Amino acid sequence: MAENMSTGGTTPPAPQPRQGHPAEDGAPENPWPALWALVLGFFMILVDSTIVSIATPALMSHFHAGITEVLWVTSAYLLAYAVPLLITGRLGDLVGPKRVYIAGLAVFTLSSLWCGLTGSITGLVVARVVQGLGASLMTPQTMSVITRTFPPDRRGGAMALWGATAGIAALVGPILGGFLIDALGWEWIFFVNVPVGVLGMVLAWRLVPDLTTHARSFDWVGVTLSAVGLFCGVFALQEGSTYDWGTIVGPISVPLLLAVGTVLLVAFVWWQSRVRTEPLVPLSLFRDRNFSLSNIAITAVGFSVTAFAFPFTIYAQAVRGLPPTGAALLLAPQAVMSLVLARPVGKLVDNTHPRILAGIGILGWSVSIFALTRLMVPGSPTWAILLNAVAIGTFSSLVWGPLATSASRNLPRELAGAGSGVYNTTRQIGSVLGSAAIAALMQARIAARLPGAGEGAGAAAMGGGGGAMPPAVADQFARALAETMLLPATVLLIAWVAALFYQRPRHLAH
Repeated sequence: MAENMSTGGTTPPAPQPRQGHPAEDGAPENPWPALWALVLGFFMILVDSTIVSIATPALMSHFHAGITEVLWVTSAYLLAYAVPLLITGRLGDLVGPKRVYIAGLAVFTLSSLWCGLTGSITGLVVARVVQGLGASLMTPQTMSVITRTFPPDRRGGAMALWGATAGIAALVGPILGGFLIDALGWEWIFFVNVPVGVLGMVLAWRLVPDLTTHARSFDWVGVTLSAVGLFCGVFALQEGSTYDWGTIVGPISVPLLLAVGTVLLVAFVWWQSRVRTEPLVPLSLFRDRNFSLSNIAITAVGFSVTAFAFPFTIYAQAVRGLPPTGAALLLAPQAVMSLVLARPVGKLVDNTHPRILAGIGILGWSVSIFALTRLMVPGSPTWAILLNAVAIGTFSSLVWGPLATSASRNLPRELAGAGSGVYNTTRQIGSVLGSAAIAALMQARIAARLPGAGEGAGAAAMGGGGGAMPPAVADQFARALAETMLLPATVLLIAWVAALFYQRPRHLAH
């Protein structure tokens, strides 16, 4: 039986299981304070993935910019965040996760100040690129530190907290953004990061241990192939629907970028199989079934989380006539349930077959989204939507911990950074795929339900003016958005199938 998940206890660790590896030498006896220090920064960078979406109308008005220009404020951040994750994960192995995390947090904090002070939309996009690079430096180090400081039989609670942080941040972003914009102005969605970032650096410096480094060389060929290949692929997928899958700049097209990205990533995998010293992504990671299955599952989950939020918040504003903060609050029970259940789920993760928790959680999550599509009509009762949000939050809280724990449980400590980089990269790639796919599907379903009315519906959604929609238009618009929501519900079933094939952790068999 795993010991009690306590952030303040100092109970000696239980005897180590034969699977995985114990916490490494130099790790603190009680690693929870270090984890809480890292979670603060991790929460902040994930909030910034969604907080800007609620500020789109304010940014359009302030900078006198078009919707495409303003959408780049979010796209640039996600692109700069996703592409370097493989590299930054390995960098933590090379120079130490604490150093890389603090450097990334410093970059993120300073660029947040830059974002708030910028005087042009172009300057804001550039600042967001730098901010995304800082976030990319930080993210893999959080998971790596968990893997290297918590023994396998105590890791479930830590990973449950890590996963709950990701789920809560995705929902807190729009709520916090709406409050700050209404009270202080759009600049404060960036200024708020400065004191939090400074506090996070102080806590990380004091509480996160200096762990040993392992990598002796750096695979620069792999760095180049992965960075350019991921950039081409992620950019094409992220911006394809914006440019109608046609020309982007001059002669460069989305299909060409996809082809180049695919060729380079295939070349990257081939190169990794040839490198004998320190490959950027050791392919031996994928010999572990649970690691491979976790990456498949988290890609589908990342896809669905991103794809789910966009049509629902548009429905809440355009059809129900709610302001941005009110729309975000409809999903608040999800965040509340994730927070409340983080600790008990963490205990279950350490003592339960991951197939059971993840299987129940993913299937229930999918069914809850299917049920929500039936509620996405103009006159549905608010209490029913809130009850559904409770169900989604409950089921999703069972997912994050088992996936992350199963991905990291068997990793040797010298590959913790590489494995974390791969896992976080697949999660971000899933998010990009979800963003691109849901935008294209929304456009198609709105055009099918309301031929010729797409622009007007979009303007209503952006302005939160859904109350002015004629009833017939609102009904068809709601139906189009509900049909769109079937996509994330269906993609979650891919993650469910992957979870069914998890192997039992050995420490549960003894």
